[in-house]
Amino acid sequence: MMRSTTFAVLAGGIVVLGATPASARDRRAQVTPYIELGQVLTADLQSGDVLTYSTASAGIDASIQSRNAEVQISYRYERRFSWDKDVGDDDIHSGLARAAVKVAPGISIEGGALATRARSDIRGAAPAVLAGNVQNTSQVYAAYAGPTVSTNVGPASVGASYRFGYTKVEEPSNTALPPGSRRLDNFDESAGHQLQASISTAAGTVLPVGVTVSGAYERENASQLKQRYEGTYGRGDAVLPVSPTLAVRAGVGYEKIKVSQKDPVLDAGGVPVVDRNGRYVTNNASPRRIAYETDGLIYDAGLVWKPSTRTTVEGRVGKRYGGTTYTGSISYAASRSIGVQVGVYDSVDTFGRQLRDGIASLPASFIDQRDAFGQQFSGCTFGQSNEQAGGCLNSVFQSISTASYRARGIDAVISANRGPVSFGVGAGYAKRRLYAPQGTTYTVYGVTDESYYAQAFFNATLDANSGVDANVFANYYQSGIEVAPGVYSVGATGLYYRNFGRIGTTVSAGIYNFSQEGLDDQTSAQAQVGVRYSF
Repeated sequence: MMRSTTFAVLAGGIVVLGATPASARDRRAQVTPYIELGQVLTADLQSGDVLTYSTASAGIDASIQSRNAEVQISYRYERRFSWDKDVGDDDIHSGLARAAVKVAPGISIEGGALATRARSDIRGAAPAVLAGNVQNTSQVYAAYAGPTVSTNVGPASVGASYRFGYTKVEEPSNTALPPGSRRLDNFDESAGHQLQASISTAAGTVLPVGVTVSGAYERENASQLKQRYEGTYGRGDAVLPVSPTLAVRAGVGYEKIKVSQKDPVLDAGGVPVVDRNGRYVTNNASPRRIAYETDGLIYDAGLVWKPSTRTTVEGRVGKRYGGTTYTGSISYAASRSIGVQVGVYDSVDTFGRQLRDGIASLPASFIDQRDAFGQQFSGCTFGQSNEQAGGCLNSVFQSISTASYRARGIDAVISANRGPVSFGVGAGYAKRRLYAPQGTTYTVYGVTDESYYAQAFFNATLDANSGVDANVFANYYQSGIEVAPGVYSVGATGLYYRNFGRIGTTVSAGIYNFSQEGLDDQTSAQAQVGVRYSF
């Protein structure tokens, strides 16, 4: 319960923060705590085995919308009670908190917190319907927060921000890998700091081109092998308008990144020593070894196209991380109810940093899907406005990596809200190249893994007291570790709810298929009935 208490404190702090600056007349606040009881049945469609267990849950759904604050929290704690020894007693935490708050003119505070279960080893099972004995998952907690300051000095805009982030991962469940598979270490926790500053002038004020000078410093320390990420950069960017809707953008600067770590303790046979949670024991006497390092000139150029106030398209190509980089984005508010977001990314990252940035990219006002079996906060989260269509964390959670890596890929999200109906689609591709000190035998070096993912949801309010939710998903994972086979997972879930005043009832069903190349498929079905009391 310690980790869930941490999440609750962070989320509660965001709610208080969001409520502080808003006046009573412009605040729209909704806070709904609840408790819930459920009965779950799971069936293995290959073997015919049927398992049942009971659940007791407590949670809160809250949002605050005002002129100065946008805050939303959805958190649920679930305790599972087995009827026999075939299903273990588990504690499950799932939640997302996002906040953007103006505390004074030119000063705002942003924060976010996440609790979810995520896939641990990219070679193992790929569960997405989280019922019964779920393999290859870890409980993950993450949070970030910090202030942003912006002001004007003459014709120049000046800004600065600070972010603190923390990530914790509990030891994974059984990964169910074939005998003889290479052992990978387990992520524990990390804490990081990020400081950014910039000064800019618009085109036509001081110069014919818009100019921005910016810089940043970031440091993250992870407990596993005392890994350390340290990065510094400074750069200048110029934007030249060539028409009312098109501009050319170019930038150049300097960047230095170093990722280092210590060695593990080795036994008499030269095998790394692990603790009871499967994590390497750090040899504190060992020197720091370089896992990744870059130091030098960076530059890029591209176009910015804004054909209307509802559409922005940007693309860049340049040199960074010792090679060519491609980045870009599309933001399109198709109508008052439909939004589209596409992002192409390329970065050197760690699991903690990429997860923090992923949470920050999620909408501050999101659609909370009432799904008894899914893990909505480790997949795609959809926004409630056309300006914030949503974001996906699939690329972060394709596996939990203890190593640093270069992350490249694309994410696309479409979200729509019209009257009683909401729906959304998210899809993407992610590729990571893992870094580690060369010559090590206890970890991977230069391995590249990939994933493809797609998710769709549908929600409809049938009347004032009832509605339906549905989700479908598909994933493919390919590890570059030795001869690991590709992993597929597909599935769907559906839910019907009916409210009787403060008492709500739900009926849920789901089906899930997991397969690995060269092995037999595993297909399972799930069902749940539940009753909820909202305070």
